[in-house]
Order: sequence, then structure tokens, then C-alpha cells
Amino acid sequence: MEPRITLVTLGVRDLRRAVEFYHGGLGWPLSSASTTEVAFFRTSGVVLALYPRDLLAADANLPAGGSGFGGVTLAHNVASKAEADAAMARASAAGATTLKPAQDVFWGGYAGYFADPDGHVWEVAWNPHWPLAADGSIVLPE
Repeated sequence: MEPRITLVTLGVRDLRRAVEFYHGGLGWPLSSASTTEVAFFRTSGVVLALYPRDLLAADANLPAGGSGFGGVTLAHNVASKAEADAAMARASAAGATTLKPAQDVFWGGYAGYFADPDGHVWEVAWNPHWPLAADGSIVLPE
């Protein structure tokens, strides 16, 4: 199997509110492929989808309930500490909950965490060891 992630779908309680957070608040481009039932956002390399939580759970044959940390974080890497601070501020202004303000971290970078209105955890990080490519993807060592 080729190592590839092409789409990440977040189960949301209120699709309209979630679209407003990502599109209106964070300014992410909403694809015309979106409908009243699902939203798609173009990002650098991976598509982010928003879909009603109960429908997503049913599609995967899982219960829709659940709370607390789900064992997954999403990351938004940036090119500088200043960009990390700006991204955290924009997320907060859009309605995110700051879980950990951006700060110097033990591995030599700078990172913070926020939760979107549905509790999905995002890390915003500047990593001096992993530069960003022109397309916004991370350049990992071989």
C-alpha cells in the first residue's frame, strides 16, 4: 500500500457552524464540491472534509457518542514563530478554544494547541528542523 493521506474527515455536530469556523473564521477556501450535507476545503496536499458526526459514525458502523480526547491531533505547520502566534490568534478569534498557547517546546520548535468548536484538536507549529516546501508541505529528511 502506498503511504498516502488524501482526505481527512471531521465529524461535526453543526455543519453550518463548522463551515463558518473554517471558512469564515480561518479563511480556508471552500470547494465548490461542497453541498448542504458535506463541506470540502482545499489545503496543501490533503482535503479536509466536514460531515455530520452522527452520519459519519453510522457510515463507519460506530456509535456517534464519545467525549474527551480521541487520540488524534491535526497539525498546521508554519514558517516562523510569528506565523504560529498569528495562526493561534486567528483561530481564537474564530471561536477556537486555546488548549496550550504557542511557546518554545522541548524539541527545539515553537507550538501551541487549540480545539475547534467540535473539540477537534489542532497543533500549530514552527519546526526549524522541517522546513516547508513551496506547496506548504513539510520537507522531511530521508
